[in-house]
Amino acid sequence: MRLITHNMLQCHAKGCTNDNYPLRFEDVEMEVEEVDINPEFLANFLPKLDWNALVKTAVQLGVNDLPETLPENAAEDEAFLQKLHTVLMETRIQEGRMVCNGCGHIYRIKNGIPNMLLAEHEI
Repeated sequence: MRLITHNMLQCHAKGCTNDNYPLRFEDVEMEVEEVDINPEFLANFLPKLDWNALVKTAVQLGVNDLPETLPENAAEDEAFLQKLHTVLMETRIQEGRMVCNGCGHIYRIKNGIPNMLLAEHEI
């Protein structure tokens, strides 16, 4: 699972309404897989990102390459876009789990795929 995906996921378990985003990673196996950069895609995706959540997650995973605040000229800054690309597109979680800080629900990740399905009693 790429961090670009994680930035859009939140807990939807029954009764969970507080502190359900971002989900916290635990016991993860992480890898970096090189892929071609697409600066135009990254620049267009910037407004959709929750920057604070991305930085918090990256730091939690030991990736400290992103600035605390989004640079004003981010879409034109090639060095910044390269760092963002590495974090969003090349950093992958292969195994582990995501845990909701609000309710403690666990979403497992296996073979790079997060299981976001809820049991019937959790809906």
